[in-house]
Amino acid sequence: MTAPVISNVPEPSSVEPTPHRPAPRVRWKTPRWMRGTVLVWIAAVVLVVAVVCAVLAPWLAPYDPDRIDLMNQYASPSAAHWLGTDSLGRDMLSRMMHGARTALLGPLLVVIGSTILGMLLGLLAAWRGGWVDAVLARLFDLLFAFPALLLAILAVALFGKGLVAPVIAMAIAYAPIVARLTRQLVLAEKQRAYVSAYRVQGFGGGWIALNRVLPNVTPVVGAQSTLNFGYVLAELAGLSFLGLGVQAPQSDWGSMINEAQVGLLSGHYLPAIIPAVAVVLVVVAVNILGEEFAERIGGNKA
Repeated sequence: MTAPVISNVPEPSSVEPTPHRPAPRVRWKTPRWMRGTVLVWIAAVVLVVAVVCAVLAPWLAPYDPDRIDLMNQYASPSAAHWLGTDSLGRDMLSRMMHGARTALLGPLLVVIGSTILGMLLGLLAAWRGGWVDAVLARLFDLLFAFPALLLAILAVALFGKGLVAPVIAMAIAYAPIVARLTRQLVLAEKQRAYVSAYRVQGFGGGWIALNRVLPNVTPVVGAQSTLNFGYVLAELAGLSFLGLGVQAPQSDWGSMINEAQVGLLSGHYLPAIIPAVAVVLVVVAVNILGEEFAERIGGNKA
């Protein structure tokens, strides 16, 4: 019987040697305010330019927006008129700057009004509950049945053309959106420990709701209201395009598109394209910034 052969060669180790790992590099931490994407920064620049033009229009506009020059009808862009002129020879750049004031002011008033009204109604519904919550819920359902633009047209039919009636009507139409969001957030906040702690200390429910709960839900509601701004801007521009909003000779992007329809038939596209592009750019910029704001708020909440 042959004896087993014992080899003196050591068996290979089953554990692989750990490779040398270089020391971790020290990375420069990007400041918080620089962490946005390029698209967000472009949107911010577009919005800042629009706001600056609206606020400083009387000083930045090279011409009177209502100055008629029939000798320069449909002039092409040049050093004298950077964006050309319209059918009456009015400088397009000056009219765009002055039109930005009404184009941005209307949505801003709608957002402020709908946010204040919606937050108060949502807070009341969630805090009181019971029949108050039920009645307000039915009221919100009723308002949701009417589109904001339709409500604005109804307001114009009742109170006349202009900016005031549509702004009030659209503020009422957008309030239920803010109210429902506020209600959901307040219902969640009511279950937190700090609310019970304030009650134990003897603070009244109204004081807790207005001074502690409402400030905590405001950032999230503000993000939603930012998105509403873009929708309202497009709808008010459409209302002016229909001739129911801002009236001539006051400059407005929507009414400028309406006035430029005649020129489209003769091949003059710039007077219609320029304000239309401005509306689209501002709406998209506001939506991008609103979504970025909402994501940051959601990340902080998480």
